[in-house]
Amino acid sequence: MSEAGAAATAVAIPPPARRRRPWFALLAGAWHQGRTKVGLLLLLLLGGSALLGPYFAPYSPTEFVAPPFSTPSDFGWFGADLLGRDVLSRFLWGGRTVLALSTLATLMGMILGTAIGLIAAYSRGVLDDVLMRAMDVLLSFPQIVFALVLAATVGPKLWLLVLAVGITTTPRVARIARGAAVEVVERDFIRAAEAIGEPRRRILLGDVLPNITGPLVVEASLRLSFNIAVVAGLSFLGFGIQPPNADWGLMINENKNGLTIQPWPVILPVAAIGLLTIATSLIGDGLSRSVAGIDRGGRAKE
Repeated sequence: MSEAGAAATAVAIPPPARRRRPWFALLAGAWHQGRTKVGLLLLLLLGGSALLGPYFAPYSPTEFVAPPFSTPSDFGWFGADLLGRDVLSRFLWGGRTVLALSTLATLMGMILGTAIGLIAAYSRGVLDDVLMRAMDVLLSFPQIVFALVLAATVGPKLWLLVLAVGITTTPRVARIARGAAVEVVERDFIRAAEAIGEPRRRILLGDVLPNITGPLVVEASLRLSFNIAVVAGLSFLGFGIQPPNADWGLMINENKNGLTIQPWPVILPVAAIGLLTIATSLIGDGLSRSVAGIDRGGRAKE
């Protein structure tokens, strides 16, 4: 190698440093929060019962096994519903729909919202204004109202429910992603990456996105807790899974008139939905405290 080549190699500028907070640091900080452990335990119990419950259900969810509104003293662990179907079996079968639809809707909203937020923060100018004003328009529509409008137009379909909830989740995520990314795109390592000619897609996905994962993870847990309640509410209104299939929201709607006679067909799904939202909220709170550097005693870390 010539002396000129060796000198050029010796003074070559190293790639720009990319400051990222490791995933394990965020998760480890959240794990030290007692609320995260409680939330994770609740989520594992309820999620496990929803995923594995059908394998342990004593009856089929559509099988008529007892007189309508039989109490636990007359039949089974939790009695029968308005049509004489086993309440425990329908409860164990009914959690999959709520979890699956709310998770898919949250995932859809996170992907779309993060992409829009990154593009808006990086481009700024007119494109930023157009994207954010479009998100403001979507944000003005309540989730349930927007879903009801789509369902009234197309009909009660599960993919439509996911689409409606996912679309209404997008603007909230986009605002969080943009707010976190605006500060990152002004850092020196982003300018250095632009100066050496890195493609925009690589800068956004490889440099900006890893530096805003903390706020996005917190937002994902919060969106999931809201979407669980929204999906269950839409099922209660009849726009989710249709009878005679089992669903927690549908169970509440079907058995609400017999609440004073046989409360368990309503109490079980209501308690499960409430505990699910509490679990995801506790996990989100633990993650947010970890991002903010707050320890278990409520003090900010030095």
